[in-house]
Amino acid sequence: MKVIRAKSAGFCWGVERAIKIAENYAEKNSGKVLTDGPLIHNSQMMEKLEKSGVREVGDYTSEKELQLSEEDKKSSVLVVRAHGISPERRKYLKNLGMEFRDATCPDVGVIAGRIKAGARKGKNTVVFGDPKHPEVIGLLGYAGGRGYVVQNEEDIEALPEMEGGVAMVSQSTMFVHEFQRLSDLLREKYPEAEIYDTICGATKERQTDLRKLVQQGAEAIIVIGGHHSANTRKLAKLAMEHDRPTYHIETAEQINPQIMSQYQTVGVTAGASTPDFIIDSVCKTLRGIEPVPAEA
Repeated sequence: MKVIRAKSAGFCWGVERAIKIAENYAEKNSGKVLTDGPLIHNSQMMEKLEKSGVREVGDYTSEKELQLSEEDKKSSVLVVRAHGISPERRKYLKNLGMEFRDATCPDVGVIAGRIKAGARKGKNTVVFGDPKHPEVIGLLGYAGGRGYVVQNEEDIEALPEMEGGVAMVSQSTMFVHEFQRLSDLLREKYPEAEIYDTICGATKERQTDLRKLVQQGAEAIIVIGGHHSANTRKLAKLAMEHDRPTYHIETAEQINPQIMSQYQTVGVTAGASTPDFIIDSVCKTLRGIEPVPAEA
């Protein structure tokens, strides 16, 4: 089987940075590194990090209090994950009295800074994103109580009258075309609204490279990554919108050789939290599958 691997498949720079921060502290601190919720949204990589001494505490949305022993507080480094946190959460974590290291993706930090600057001027912020995603939860904390999350046209229509101005940003991993459509609708409702395209470059690159896989002749698309990873799920959705059979898997073990043998050429992409060792394994497994002729 011919396998076309997207150039952008795998870690984005923000995720890679967060992992290096955690791994470096684990090496320096005899493996005592705690992360406030999952550092990245990939369970296989989190298992690998745990073996090196990086342990997840807290919850998915970074909202619950941490259950830490006094020994943990004295001897561990607490690392904020790539998705970022709210200012209230940051204050809580720092008040624990532990060594603190922020691994928030700088792209997410830029979005938070823009929201914070607007809030200081009394502006309302509309965030295009998933209200249950930890990145969005964290970003809303910078809006000074004047933040709103939208996912579709109905959410735009439901927005209230706002005083003080309106600015729109996006969760960093959303679809570009959907953001453009909703920002146009927002401007119809609030003509003076300020629109900031804060979708990160890595996300845009993945969406572009996925289209290239289709153009290069991929009959089906394999999307690798955690089923709870927002950007991976969006890649799978985008592949389906291009009328290609799409298979969202986490590891090579989830490949069904009988199903995949019906294709001559398969495109492979992966979410921003998917490590290379998993992508390599998937590509190797696919290349070992012998296509079955259609007439067979």
